[in-house]
Amino acid sequence: MERAERAERILEVAGELLLSWGYARVTIDEIARRAKVGKGTVYLHWKTKEALFLAVVLRIQSRSQQRQLARMRTDPLEVLPSLTVSGLFRDILSEPALRAVYTDESDLLGRLNDTAKRDLAELMAHGERTVCCHLDVLRTHGLVRDDSDVHHQQYTLLAIATGFYTAEALHGDRAPGTPEVRVELLARTVRSALETGGDPERVRDAAAAAAPAVIALYEELMELCAQEMRRQLRS
Repeated sequence: MERAERAERILEVAGELLLSWGYARVTIDEIARRAKVGKGTVYLHWKTKEALFLAVVLRIQSRSQQRQLARMRTDPLEVLPSLTVSGLFRDILSEPALRAVYTDESDLLGRLNDTAKRDLAELMAHGERTVCCHLDVLRTHGLVRDDSDVHHQQYTLLAIATGFYTAEALHGDRAPGTPEVRVELLARTVRSALETGGDPERVRDAAAAAAPAVIALYEELMELCAQEMRRQLRS
């Protein structure tokens, strides 16, 4: 098994165990056994259990970013905040590991949450700046309202999205309709709070003009995520 292939297999198994057992219960021995490698082989790739699971978290986020970028490249309307966050919400509803990462699910991630917030602080800060820049680009193209501070808009977007994401865990048994209904409720809420709306043809043209700059922002974020994943690996 080649080194890259072996590392990918270890990450896959570690992610499955994280979801099934939670961070505190998973051991390197169990990961090695299920990945069909020696325990020492796991440590050839990652210095510690924490480094391995930080790589798992980054891998989950990277896959999410890849799907988001694919949607934006396919349809420029996906750069609108309402569609960006509702697309992520749709992914979260179908992927429990992604939901755990985006909602800081303590039962699953345990103290890994604190480690991630410390070790990935710079990457997380860049992610926040990316959202602000995204909104700024859309404001320039008349797609997002400009009657409030962009940082306030970023907070509004985060608060709305986080509320919907966590409601699935806290109030899932009382959630209305199908998942797609809830995705549309999120999109409608963000659209009302932030977007200018108007003539559909104008909106599409403006989104097409804004899309290259927005896509470049997320490409940069994805590259930084990849760099951090490489940093977690032993050289």
